[in-house]
Amino acid sequence: MERHLPTKAEVDSYLRDRRNWGRWGDKGGAGAINLITPEKRLAAARLVRNGRMVSLSRPFPVTPSVENPRPAHHYMFSEARSHGGGVAMDYYGVFYHGTATTHIDALCHVWNQDGMWDGKSPDAVIAYTGAKYGTIDQWSDGILTRGVLLDVPKHRRAPYVTMDAPVHGWELEEIAKEEGVKLEPGDAVLVYSGREAYAREHGGVWGGLPERPGLHATCLPFLRNNDVSILVWDMMDAGPNEYQVPWTVHGAIFAYGVALVDNALLEPLAQACAQERRYEFMLTLNPLRVIGGTGSPINPVAVF
Repeated sequence: MERHLPTKAEVDSYLRDRRNWGRWGDKGGAGAINLITPEKRLAAARLVRNGRMVSLSRPFPVTPSVENPRPAHHYMFSEARSHGGGVAMDYYGVFYHGTATTHIDALCHVWNQDGMWDGKSPDAVIAYTGAKYGTIDQWSDGILTRGVLLDVPKHRRAPYVTMDAPVHGWELEEIAKEEGVKLEPGDAVLVYSGREAYAREHGGVWGGLPERPGLHATCLPFLRNNDVSILVWDMMDAGPNEYQVPWTVHGAIFAYGVALVDNALLEPLAQACAQERRYEFMLTLNPLRVIGGTGSPINPVAVF
């Protein structure tokens, strides 16, 4: 992949000229998850060798912060039952989109001036009671595929990605080569940028909107060229972007039909990969079955 910073016209081209619109016909609502065939799932299952499991989810974010302006709700209730028994119950409530909750974005989540995923119009798809296309329930049977971790701090020999040095697509290619992994269609690519280390050195904060370190628009061709089905990341798009577009890497949702897992906890996974001496594993994701939803809180699990 050529090393150069693209012009605005080139970034516009990434989001327009190589779109996957119409690629999967009447199965288009599931987007690039269609690349995960039964054979792909079986191959992913064969990567399990010792049964080690690593959760990639952050704790339920109930504490307010710059990154969590709408904290999740969790409260408990208990009551006595007959014959000396009792029961405890709790309530969960969460506005999960944003920079705090680990969640998966459905294909109806974002769009630009050209429209939504598969060329749909937001006016026709988005309703108060739920969306009508590209919704989270398209993946209600669960997702299982090969996961590949690309460890940016390890490659850079630095603890985390900074505002002045976003992650570029050519860098991801270099990391895959260094790690000895060859990307295949339908893979989930997990990009670790060192969010926890960054937060530890910056008062517990990684970044709020709109300013934050992360991935540059040059990562879009990387996703499209490699037919990635899912992008799992801890830092997300670098912001603000310099191209006057509403979405850079998040544009992979409406341009390519790629599912995004935002705010993943990847530091433990990076440690596990180093210990296991491999950067590929089976990845499982099971969204909530919400009819018409724009996404779901999620607990992705890597299995070695």
